Amino acid sequence: MKNEEKASISIMKIICISIILILISGIGVMAVNTQLSDVKIVLQNGYEMTALTSKTKVSDILEENNIILEENQKTIPDLDSEVAAGETIKITDKSYNEVQIAEVSEAGVETSLNQLLENYAPITEKIVVEQVTIPYETVTKNTTGSTEGTTNRVLQQGKDGLKEVTYKVKYQNDIEIEKTVISEVVVTEPVDKIVQVQKKQTSRSSTLPRTSGTTTSGTTYKITAYCPCSKCCGKATGRTASGTKATAGRTVAASSKFAFGTKLNIGGHIYTVEDRGGAVNGNKIDIFVNSHAEALQWGVRYLPVSVVN
Repeated sequence: MKNEEKASISIMKIICISIILILISGIGVMAVNTQLSDVKIVLQNGYEMTALTSKTKVSDILEENNIILEENQKTIPDLDSEVAAGETIKITDKSYNEVQIAEVSEAGVETSLNQLLENYAPITEKIVVEQVTIPYETVTKNTTGSTEGTTNRVLQQGKDGLKEVTYKVKYQNDIEIEKTVISEVVVTEPVDKIVQVQKKQTSRSSTLPRTSGTTTSGTTYKITAYCPCSKCCGKATGRTASGTKATAGRTVAASSKFAFGTKLNIGGHIYTVEDRGGAVNGNKIDIFVNSHAEALQWGVRYLPVSVVN
């Protein structure tokens, strides 16, 4: 009996040892068939750990290592991304934005240092003064009240003006990126071109209506208007330089080449020279009107003027 019991115990030992060997072999086979990789995990507080894992998805690796994200946390790369051996999973705040530098690709697309410096080149400012032409305008004076049977006569040739414009100009890499006007100074005022529209005529005498007495040939004058206010005369007495009371429809101010009392046919109406003016000289005559509004409404006209003898 004792020999049989010993033999039975020996058989049990052999069976147990065989089972253990089989289990060890299976575990070894599983370890061989499962590829493990080391992945670095960096927590938000800066702590780093290396995890040996067979997982590749970020969320699975964190779960395997019992790491749970808070509501305000995120991972770089994100939870659904795949990572390979040697790569890093970084846990950070959701407001964090990582600045990535362009890498050199296998296809040869690379960002050189010169290109990076060019993108971040400083902006410089310069003050630049340029001369700019001011184009003249053409003023047409129609003294006929009609456009039929008329001809144009240039009384004054136009001339462009000139102004200096100061700019603040911004440059980057010697390329202009912004230009702002600081100031403008007019150097020369433009001169308007003045064109008079008048009726076609066969002789000079036909331009004026017949009046009593004889007249000299008509000459075109610049005709303006004034009233008895202080703006026009510097006083408001209504008295002329000849001592008469200025009267609308009769009184005009002319240069000293016309004596007081001289009768002038201005555009077909007879006026009397009774006044003078500091700005009234050469071929310029001021006619008297009752109000400043009438003077402004009159403006500037160019009309034929003749002395009535």
